[in-house]
Amino acid sequence: MRSALVFARKEAFEILRTWRVFVLPAILLLFALTGPLLAKYTPEILAAVAGDQFSSLPLPTPTVLDAYGQWIKNLGQIGIFALVIIYGGIVSGERRSGTAILVLTKPVSRVAFVVVKAIVNAVYLAVLLVAGTLVTWAVTAAVFGEAPGGALWSSALVWLVLAVFYLAVMTLFSVLIPSAAGAAGAGLGLFAVISVAGVWKPLADWSPAGLLGQATSLAAGAPADGDAVLWSVLISLGVAVLAVLGAAALFRRQEL
Repeated sequence: MRSALVFARKEAFEILRTWRVFVLPAILLLFALTGPLLAKYTPEILAAVAGDQFSSLPLPTPTVLDAYGQWIKNLGQIGIFALVIIYGGIVSGERRSGTAILVLTKPVSRVAFVVVKAIVNAVYLAVLLVAGTLVTWAVTAAVFGEAPGGALWSSALVWLVLAVFYLAVMTLFSVLIPSAAGAAGAGLGLFAVISVAGVWKPLADWSPAGLLGQATSLAAGAPADGDAVLWSVLISLGVAVLAVLGAAALFRRQEL
């Protein structure tokens, strides 16, 4: 246990000392700052750019829910895309650089190596999401004069489950595929398949395919099917756990 905690601390410091500490936070901060502004001023921008073309169209008045929807939309598309690219080498990168061999000469098991990596980075994603959502909340309140938190936080938490699912899958792909680019390509392929599969309601209600749509609906203030959200969340977390355990089991059998 003590060796696992030491390795967890090493992993946390590695995040803070490498490019990962800048890329994903910068992307989320950009979304958090610009989402509410785009939601508020897009009709005015369109009117200014297009002139008379939009003068006869009744554009809806922007609301705080539009700002929340913009945040979840950005997270669900570019956010997941960035996550998949960043974590394509979460395990294979350390094997290729030789860091894994150095770590495993210490009293750290291969299972702990994989599991601790996944847990530390899941916590990192949670911290980033909370920080970004707080910024979105604050900017929305400043721009719209109000910002009820229920729709925003419930949708953000559902997205976090989706992010943890993709992190776990990328951990598995990074063990299976030696190349970080290859693992990222597999992750993007899975993202495309899941995005299409989410259109089929029975699958969306019982798998990670429904999480993004459910998060979007919650952000829009639409009534949520509590059972569907609960089962999608539980099944996604279960698959994430199995993916990490599968990655750990495979890593035990591989040569470094």
